[in-house]
Amino acid sequence: MEKVAAGLLPPLRFIAVLAVVSWTSFIYYHFSLLSGGLLLGHGGGGDDGADPCRGRYIYVHDLPRRFNAEIIRDCRKTRDHWPDMCGFVSNAGLGRPLVDRTDGVLTGDAGWYGTHQFALDAIFHNRMRQYECLTNHSAVADAVFVPFYAGFDFVRYHWGYDNATRDAASVDLTRWLMSRPEWRRMGGRDHFLVAGRTGWDFRRDTNINPNWGTNLLVMPGGRDMSVLVLESSLLNGSDYAVPYPTYFHPKSDADVFRWQERVRGMQRRWLMAFVGAPRPDDPKNIRAQIIAACNASSACSQLGCAFGSSQCHSPGNIMRLFQKSTFCLQPPGDSYTRRSVFDSMVAGCIPVFFHNATAYLQYAWHLPRDHAKYSVFISHHDVRAGNVSIEATLRAIPAATVERMREEVIRLIPAVIYADPRSKLETVKDAFDVAVEGIIDRIAMTRGGYGRSWLLPKQSRQALDSRRRKLD
Repeated sequence: MEKVAAGLLPPLRFIAVLAVVSWTSFIYYHFSLLSGGLLLGHGGGGDDGADPCRGRYIYVHDLPRRFNAEIIRDCRKTRDHWPDMCGFVSNAGLGRPLVDRTDGVLTGDAGWYGTHQFALDAIFHNRMRQYECLTNHSAVADAVFVPFYAGFDFVRYHWGYDNATRDAASVDLTRWLMSRPEWRRMGGRDHFLVAGRTGWDFRRDTNINPNWGTNLLVMPGGRDMSVLVLESSLLNGSDYAVPYPTYFHPKSDADVFRWQERVRGMQRRWLMAFVGAPRPDDPKNIRAQIIAACNASSACSQLGCAFGSSQCHSPGNIMRLFQKSTFCLQPPGDSYTRRSVFDSMVAGCIPVFFHNATAYLQYAWHLPRDHAKYSVFISHHDVRAGNVSIEATLRAIPAATVERMREEVIRLIPAVIYADPRSKLETVKDAFDVAVEGIIDRIAMTRGGYGRSWLLPKQSRQALDSRRRKLD
């Protein structure tokens, strides 16, 4: 027995050594991963070893260039209906820097650019490159970003093409995504992309016009992702509204604070202002009444944006009017929402809304739930029926209340602007930061079993029409 036992000792000794080596290798690899050795962005953290990126890691798909860079390379394809889109996508999507010949305030050096309202695809992608919690290992990611330029894709094939051509890039993208191992982990529910237009522009099958837009958010794959849009369709659970890009893209916290102080000290010459064009072909639209009320009041100023007018093509003219006005009138236009809402807020002008869907049912991450803190609501039904005076309603608001509302608008400025993608704010959270936090929270809820009700591609048009009527 002793000889047998002695004969077993070498193998036992070998097994013990192998076990020690295996555990040592496992522990080394485990802690190397946690310490950030395989992560982009910040690793470890403070003395207590806490990870500041825990719960915030984002993996960015390395898409083929045909889904982003090559789309904006073809910007001249749009020149027949979107003038100078190549200029608009320059400077990381911000457009050309402004040259202010009036007072030298709104300049590129101060963060002011001729930014197109539909340029968010490129702006957001470039901001994501600065995000501090990127990872090149999807297994540790809390969300997966898809840098597909859906909004620019919409523009290049919208006029003069059939629906198959409009959908070609979206079909190609979803097939590419669904073949990836990152997709199979959650069936795409941890993926998100930015489509810098309204949600309706990507839901052709459920739109009023069967020839408008692409079907990205209805087709298999597309409907499984979360999508950040400028205006949510409100009838679906997968698209979330984020602010339109404004003209202001600060490079530093100091730029933000300096601008807030400027608008806080402005003399507001006008009680109210309106920037926009009439909508004579839409009998439900109240812009004609808004324009008439402004024309009839000595306390109102406006910039006309009718076809052939260049007043609204000057960011300087728009921002100077908003800075001189206490209230800015924001009726719906082609859709419920308006870029003008955010331009006016950046100027410290209190928005006046006429429809719940212009802001209150949108932008839940960026604007307060207590709408009366920062805005005024006047029902579009009352305006259309002539039951209300806009000027009298605004004059009836006590001065102290107006002051509190303006201060709240000024406080909100950082949350409704996108900082320059080529620099980084230190302590201020901009619209990008707020949107990323919001989408990560939504994905975490989905991962925890609180999933959304996804829009079915065959959902009846009658059901959708019924839900639309509730918005009127």
